[in-house]
Amino acid sequence: MKFQHYVCCLGLLLMGTLVACSDGSPSSSVTPENMSNAVVVDEAQPEAPVVSQIVALTSLTADIIETLDSEKLVGISGSRILSQDERFAGLETVSEGRTEPDLEKIIALEPDLVIGAKGFHDRTLASLHDLEIETLAVDVKGWGSLRELTQQLAQKIGADPAPLMERYDACLAKTPDSGPTALVLVSRQPLLSPNKQSWAGDFLAKFQLENLTAQMQGESPFEGYITLSEEKVLTSNPDILLVVETGDNLLAQLQQDPFWGQLKATQEGQVYTVDYFGLVNPGNIASIEAVCDKLSTL
Repeated sequence: MKFQHYVCCLGLLLMGTLVACSDGSPSSSVTPENMSNAVVVDEAQPEAPVVSQIVALTSLTADIIETLDSEKLVGISGSRILSQDERFAGLETVSEGRTEPDLEKIIALEPDLVIGAKGFHDRTLASLHDLEIETLAVDVKGWGSLRELTQQLAQKIGADPAPLMERYDACLAKTPDSGPTALVLVSRQPLLSPNKQSWAGDFLAKFQLENLTAQMQGESPFEGYITLSEEKVLTSNPDILLVVETGDNLLAQLQQDPFWGQLKATQEGQVYTVDYFGLVNPGNIASIEAVCDKLSTL
């Protein structure tokens, strides 16, 4: 794949840590996410009306809404994660692949609220805002923003967030007391790794894994990710290597590189694959829980 085309595809994936891009088949790349404004309740003002019809353009927000109240969701994105989940069967799909969501389909659903990924759905949300349809742009880059988002959405639809909060707490309860040094590789050309300003970076910190790129800054077109040289990987020489699988068998590609066999982690059999959905892109609640299970055993 030509480098420019690769970077373009990688950028589409990294723009929405929240965006489970429609067919859900990331090329050898990545995606992060965080949250925008939390709802501030002014007791002197009347309560906002409860939202009853929602179009969710990301798999994570669709899952949160469906879990909070299955009656409120009327439209979703064409995500692989959602298409494989029977809970979402029969809902209108308003986007396919990496194309822009279909505005006519969204408008026809008469939504009270449309939720999209900040930086990825900006144009769509702006058009809907001009039509006086309420919108919310989200960008989840850590567990704190995940909890805030869940509380915000629960408030908007008049639901109880407690059951979901309990699932988050149960997930984090699996955190060990300490962990080894770790390096996460999410692509090969270029070699990309998350720092602390990403969902993956925050996930590693919560599970006491010493992310060797957490504090690094560098030239990378993707916020929360830094580009590594092979020399930097060799210098870091982590206890464990986490290779993110995106559908292109990244591990097999890396194993062909000369530097791979020189690392302590590869020599000692401490190389683990982790799914893209859950660690890099939150994907949905189940994929997050699966990564909790995986990291708790390292």
